[in-house]
Amino acid sequence: MQDVKAILEEIKASPFEEVEVLAPHTGVVEFKVAGQGTTVLAASGTWKEKPGTLLATLVRERAAKPIHCTRKGEVQTVHAHLNGKFVEAGTPLMVLRHFFTKDEVTQLILKKVLFLFNAPERAKYYFTPDTDKKVKVSGCQSIKVKDGMDLFIVSRMKREKSLSYSGPDGIIYATYFSHDQNVDAGQPLISVCPENQMDVIRDVVNRVQSDWEERD
Repeated sequence: MQDVKAILEEIKASPFEEVEVLAPHTGVVEFKVAGQGTTVLAASGTWKEKPGTLLATLVRERAAKPIHCTRKGEVQTVHAHLNGKFVEAGTPLMVLRHFFTKDEVTQLILKKVLFLFNAPERAKYYFTPDTDKKVKVSGCQSIKVKDGMDLFIVSRMKREKSLSYSGPDGIIYATYFSHDQNVDAGQPLISVCPENQMDVIRDVVNRVQSDWEERD
């Protein structure tokens, strides 16, 4: 296992990521935000019914279609030379700097240091009935896994089949799927932690939740 405390210090040294905003389709672009340093917001509300900051519009067939911000952050670069010009789908329009939240830092650490068991195909995934009962009663961290253990049911095209766990022995630390949503191939289903490292992981997660300062 990697040094989790060293990874945390590395994230602290660069607590953000650059997010490139691309044109979702063709059209004439009109920017709606000022330049570098402008604060932008993501969608909000209980059901994300309030759209994020309007970044730009793409005028196509005389209709202006909005491009809203999907992640909170600051504008770093606006390709202003494109304003009023026709652009192709996928054209870079601007760059935003998103500062990590406590939960995002936690997930970054976990996904770097724990073993991720990924979905082999796009489908819906369920724990086997016995495992599901234990998870509902005691949580996923009550489940110990071993290579070859019958752990999942895969549901695709109205057909179901079993899926065995393949990886190192350990305890399920977190799950990344829900029963009513498809998981894309290659996306993680669970993360697994060696039993003797659980206290170390919990200590770092608690430190992040108590000490990490989020940007307003």
